[in-house]
Amino acid sequence: MPPIPELQLSYKPRLPRRLDWRIGCAGAGFIMRDCHLVAYRQAGFNPVAIASRREETARSVAELHQIPKVHRHYEELLADPAIEVLDIAVPPDHQPNLIRAALQHPHIRGILAQKPLAMSYAEAKDCVERCRTAGVKLAVNHNMRYDQSVRALKDILNRGWLGEVVLATIDMRAIPHWMPWAQGQASLSTFIMSIHHLDTFRFWLGTPDRVLASTRPDPRTHFSHTDGINLYILEYESGARASAWDDVWTGPVREGSQGDIRIHWRVEGTDGLARGTIGWPSYPARTPSTLDFTVKRFPGYWFQPRWTEVWFPDAFVGTMSQLLVALEEDAEPEISGQDNLETIALCEAVLTAAREHRVTTVKEFLT
Repeated sequence: MPPIPELQLSYKPRLPRRLDWRIGCAGAGFIMRDCHLVAYRQAGFNPVAIASRREETARSVAELHQIPKVHRHYEELLADPAIEVLDIAVPPDHQPNLIRAALQHPHIRGILAQKPLAMSYAEAKDCVERCRTAGVKLAVNHNMRYDQSVRALKDILNRGWLGEVVLATIDMRAIPHWMPWAQGQASLSTFIMSIHHLDTFRFWLGTPDRVLASTRPDPRTHFSHTDGINLYILEYESGARASAWDDVWTGPVREGSQGDIRIHWRVEGTDGLARGTIGWPSYPARTPSTLDFTVKRFPGYWFQPRWTEVWFPDAFVGTMSQLLVALEEDAEPEISGQDNLETIALCEAVLTAAREHRVTTVKEFLT
């Protein structure tokens, strides 16, 4: 057997040369307060202003994270000529209008939007086209692409160590905290929870060709919804298959039973096998995701790289970094709005396949 190589997997984000890009923060809820801004301070980024629906909330977050300027409302934030990059953390049904409003201010050169970019492909495409016309870089905050195990696996796939991918799976048994804005949306799990895994499959394997899906309401979520527990299979012309069990119920854990909360993933190839865990369900405890893999070249040996970083909040360095690097190099962001349209179309394909009980194709939604 050849000597075991020393692993130097690429899992960390590429940082911009300039750290003092002036960032304006739109929104002051959990994801901005506890993820974006924690990660930005960790990386040395430069948030200079913030606004929220409630000025007092923005002031509280500004004080917590030493942000020098608080604006009374979003319009005032957008008009601030000091801002070069807009970081959006508002509900998805409000985000497109905020993006359109930002494009009226030429000092804003880049926008980091939340996922989902919009709640429909048509509206997401409109945002992408408007940003392109205005010359504004649009990136989407698909932070699971910067989970350390997800990114390390992508490096392994790029190196060809697993050979041709045969099957990829994600098994989620976890209970999301549905924010109040989720009530009344056209989709619950597909566009808010499953979108993480659908985009991760796209990151690993590319956009699939066909989709089979089934869904049912989540018994714990009492407001009206259709897509709660999501099961889906993605088919690729290459022969690869991907599937996920996005189980947001996981049994009556909150109602008195013992729990089994976890996220496991697995990718099988012709030359190797990789498996991992996602540490997010134990947040706010810092639980790193894990990766183990084995390849034919080293029979009987499991590589087990480990790290101290975690998805929440450390991955949020990467989502902002990829936009800042794109601005510096006048290139497309790694997770550009244009690329993200295929993730939105994939969400549409999953939702429609489950609702209409038929096999869908991603192409039929790319219009």
